[in-house]
Amino acid sequence: MQKIIKLVPIVLIFSCIGFAQETRIDTVPKYSISTVAEFSEQLEDIFEDPNFNNAIWGVSIQSLVTGEYFYKKNENKLFMPASDQKLLTSAAGLLLLGPMYRFKTEVFTTGVIDGSILNGDLIIKGFGDPTISGRFNNDDMTKIFRDWADTLLALGIDEINGNILGDDNAFDDIRLGEGWAWDYESDWFAAPSGALSFNDNCIDIVVKPGKRGDQAVLGITPDTKYAIILNKVLTVGKDSATNVKIYRERGTNIISVFGSIREGDDSLKVYATINNPTQYFVVTLKDILQQKGISVSGFASDMDDLTDPPGYSKAKLLFTHHSVFLKDILKVLNKNSHNFYAEQLLKTIGFETKGYGTAARGIEAVKSVLNSIGINTDYMEIVDGSGLSRLNLISPNQITVLLNYMYKSDVFTYFYNSLPVGGVDGTMANRVRKTRAQNNVRAKTGYINGVRSISGYIFTGDKEPIVFSIIVNNFTVPVVLADNLQDLICIRLASFKRK
Repeated sequence: MQKIIKLVPIVLIFSCIGFAQETRIDTVPKYSISTVAEFSEQLEDIFEDPNFNNAIWGVSIQSLVTGEYFYKKNENKLFMPASDQKLLTSAAGLLLLGPMYRFKTEVFTTGVIDGSILNGDLIIKGFGDPTISGRFNNDDMTKIFRDWADTLLALGIDEINGNILGDDNAFDDIRLGEGWAWDYESDWFAAPSGALSFNDNCIDIVVKPGKRGDQAVLGITPDTKYAIILNKVLTVGKDSATNVKIYRERGTNIISVFGSIREGDDSLKVYATINNPTQYFVVTLKDILQQKGISVSGFASDMDDLTDPPGYSKAKLLFTHHSVFLKDILKVLNKNSHNFYAEQLLKTIGFETKGYGTAARGIEAVKSVLNSIGINTDYMEIVDGSGLSRLNLISPNQITVLLNYMYKSDVFTYFYNSLPVGGVDGTMANRVRKTRAQNNVRAKTGYINGVRSISGYIFTGDKEPIVFSIIVNNFTVPVVLADNLQDLICIRLASFKRK
């Protein structure tokens, strides 16, 4: 079993979701020795939980050794997958682009360098890089821009007699996914996509308490005038609660921060999306260039806003910036369940395979991959790359077919290492802790209202590798109850031994 040797856990610490202590781990013996038929009966009893009488479960659990199904329930019915949709996007990205794929951003000039003066425009041409931020730079969100300034200075340029222009035409201008709820637009998890993107297309806002009865103190990063921040947060007494929310007026960059923060509390950070990612990118870049001592006489603009945008026939490429490898980007995408990264990857797949970065062309390429591995895409719906839309529909069996294929593929190690590790990191950090599933199960989780999903890989007590997909739709009880049931299945799988 050479594949088993590949399954070496890695440890990365990211933010996580909560886990309730109610999980019935006490009902699981050290090892549960039984037949698959007996195990299946046990699971049938678990899925009869009356909390989910108004919901529907879809389950597919299969051995990677024998192909035998441990359990099936509504395995071919279609479910909203939530973020388990990212399994399709990330798998297609690895298969089509390769683990060593790197996003590029090109910096051109339309002018000539006269001494230390660049007489002409600086054009930034983007191709979807989601990582121009602090995420791979020790939380220093403007480091890449400062590095670019240093490159220009090394070329002898300390003055730009022209404009800073952003070219985002590798992608379309449809920023949000099909079917996304309108009231998501202000929230970081629904950040707009773009061929040019900076800081996940969000502004970071730090909220600190003032004196009781006074406004809170706000700080924003980057320190930019691109957005107007309205402070509506009140400092309240210690007998009250902290509750801070954000709202961006549609089609604008007017962001209201409102609610309350308790006197004496630590500061907290919230994130607001921005409108027009390309404009945000070049405005921030211009600010950084000037801070580094490069004067810019012109304006910062999206090239699409110009009546007579410059072409590339006489443009000169000054330098190209490359992202980290896709294999590392996928760890953010899957472990953190990062919607923005997923949408950027979907459009990049469209650009690289179909010549233009749109969700539709990315989906066409993803479907082509799925069809080639035996999944009939006529019986599913894919409308985005992240699973944030409620219009996506996929069956548990289709997910396990994909997981089977990836297990046998040359890129399995990268795919496997991108998944959250039970009880260790990502969205699984606080689940199945102190059980046999900890540091064993590798699974992508998903959540939107009324939907909870988990799909991935696990070893039984016999070290038999298993793929599984467990999805519930249309429940109305707290999501932690769905977590508990899904965790219990993982724990029972990790404890299962054949007679």
